[in-house]
Amino acid sequence: MGIIDHISDLFTVSSTRKSKRKPMQTVDLRVKMDCDGCERRVRHAVSSMKGARSVEVNRSESHVAVTGYVEEKKVIKRIKRCGKRAEAWPYVEYNLTYHPYAPGAYDKKAPSGFVRDVDQAYPSPNELKYATFFSDDNVNACSIM
Repeated sequence: MGIIDHISDLFTVSSTRKSKRKPMQTVDLRVKMDCDGCERRVRHAVSSMKGARSVEVNRSESHVAVTGYVEEKKVIKRIKRCGKRAEAWPYVEYNLTYHPYAPGAYDKKAPSGFVRDVDQAYPSPNELKYATFFSDDNVNACSIM
């Protein structure tokens, strides 16, 4: 597409223009699937789209990844047409863990039950002293009695 092609397109009388090809991209979606039939219907609906190169369906994570020359809105529309609710994959992937130890680990973009994997928060020395004040391990350590 040089300058000559651009100028010739400006002076062309025909109404048909060259359509630009969509860029190759990966569309990640969350689709709730309960059984093998749901997975099969979603896979068939998306793989039959024009421009879809590969389709990866992970039923346990409710995740569908479509790679190819497709648009996210069209993929969502196709999945909704087969009877499933689809939404964009909601978060940027972090190292996720089940049990958070620090308040900074909570993230609104992570799916429910997961938080970012952060270092464990250690108690301050004062809190540690108060926690061991009434220790059952050492009976002589009780300072009140």
